[in-house]
Amino acid sequence: MPLIIALLSVAFISMSMSACANTEDYRVSQVSDGIYYHQGSHQEADSENLGAIANVGFIIGEECIAVIDSGGSFREGELLRESIRQVSSLPICYVINTHVHPDHVLGNAAFKQDKPQFIGHEKLPAAMASRQEHFARQFSEILGEAYQGTEFITADTLVAVGSPLELDLGNRSIVLTAFTTAHTDHDLTVFDNKTRTLWTGDLLFVERVPALDGSINGWIDALETLTSMDVAMVIPGHGKAFEGEQSEGWQDLLRYLTTIREQVRAIISDMGTIEEAIASVGQEEAEKWKLFEEYHRRNVTAAFVELEWE
Repeated sequence: MPLIIALLSVAFISMSMSACANTEDYRVSQVSDGIYYHQGSHQEADSENLGAIANVGFIIGEECIAVIDSGGSFREGELLRESIRQVSSLPICYVINTHVHPDHVLGNAAFKQDKPQFIGHEKLPAAMASRQEHFARQFSEILGEAYQGTEFITADTLVAVGSPLELDLGNRSIVLTAFTTAHTDHDLTVFDNKTRTLWTGDLLFVERVPALDGSINGWIDALETLTSMDVAMVIPGHGKAFEGEQSEGWQDLLRYLTTIREQVRAIISDMGTIEEAIASVGQEEAEKWKLFEEYHRRNVTAAFVELEWE
């Protein structure tokens, strides 16, 4: 679907969010035939934004619906489910988690009543088990009432690296692909064959600075794989969806990651320290990303720890 047509035909579904004093509605946008997403805000999660800071959404087939990430709180999960029900009464057969980060999985329990298959990367259960206690403690405080009802529901259907899983929603096939360590060690993408729409999860950040929780080398490799795909529409983990031939989002992230890698490698080659890297690497990127101060130093630290043992 051409972008101008998509923008003209975007469907907005709004509803009151009584749990959030400063947010009037929750909107999902139709970006391709039968594909809707909510664009998360470029903020840190808190009780006012309900943790709705990541892109989440759903794909409608002729027989059932697949949810792609469930939201950053139980309350967001409820709102996403209500948005689905404003569009379709078909059963929700799958809830697909692209990775474990809380802004993508804390809404899972809102879909329990639908009895869907929960699907994720083969390493997702271990990642969730290792972080559950920390996430519960941290986000129950951060989100307040929006957190209430949250359960850590992990995948019961797993996708192995090298073995993509194809699902049929009814005259609509989607392909789930598991990646080796990149943004995390358990990233999953979703590709809709009908519209050639790619859901990248957090393998792609647009405008918001990325968060490295895996391997900088692996992430660059994954991006090179993804940019070679023939896609019509891209829904990133954060930021606005865009037409596949537009490369700016991909290029920005590749530039950021390769800049960090090159500069960290140079410091390591000169026998420099991690403190020197944190203070200097990638500072030219500061004005190009939202939330740069909150995440950039962590990214440099993670990259240094990985690259010093190459």
